[in-house]
Amino acid sequence: MDFKSWCYIIVFLVLGACSSDDPTIHTLQDLIQVNSHLQQDEVIACAASKKDNNQIAYVFYYPIPTATNIQYFETENTQVDKNNFSLYKPIDLPKEDVFNGYLGRFVRDNNKETWCIVTYMSNGKFHKSNPILLKHQNKPTEWTDNVTIDSNSSLSSKFYWEDGTVKENAIYFQVLTDASNNLLSGTYTYEKCFQYYNTSNVVLNVTRNEPPNLIANNEYHFTMMGVSEDNWVNLVIQKSFKVE
Repeated sequence: MDFKSWCYIIVFLVLGACSSDDPTIHTLQDLIQVNSHLQQDEVIACAASKKDNNQIAYVFYYPIPTATNIQYFETENTQVDKNNFSLYKPIDLPKEDVFNGYLGRFVRDNNKETWCIVTYMSNGKFHKSNPILLKHQNKPTEWTDNVTIDSNSSLSSKFYWEDGTVKENAIYFQVLTDASNNLLSGTYTYEKCFQYYNTSNVVLNVTRNEPPNLIANNEYHFTMMGVSEDNWVNLVIQKSFKVE
């Protein structure tokens, strides 16, 4: 066998060892150990039950543009140490784009509640989310359109909302999209209000580019997720509006 052939074999083995099919990766702890030499970083992630179907849980995540090898891990049940990563097993779930791929989500069709974690690789870093508690049976996500929108402020808009039935939200994620569902801004606040695009009360921002000015008479969409400390979404608000 010539040198070039040996190089192909070596590259194949190295790439295979980093994939989700690596037979040595049985738990999240295994994956963490394999990548312990890499710089560690986070994954922004949370979960919600599907509207009108509590059998299905959506596990949302924000993949930076260079994210690869996005994986989902979960525990056997909720009565475990959420920080014991050896208890998280890899599960192959279907993935869907959200906001035309700006976000992603795993679709989990199972009524069993567990802890789960999302990981991915990017630019030589290993990214891992905080543990997420799936509560789609005991505390299914409430979906409403209850938001007050003030669209008369120099082609900007202000949004005000209240907590739903469950009063456990620790942070609020707001998304504005255009009529084609392209994300214009993605922000987090501790307050139950947000003004596009005023970041004075924003505590975390996943907006990649400078958002455009809103155009009078164009249709836009507002989405808000109220998230508890265990990263479960208690409330989703969705509403379309036009700037006057």
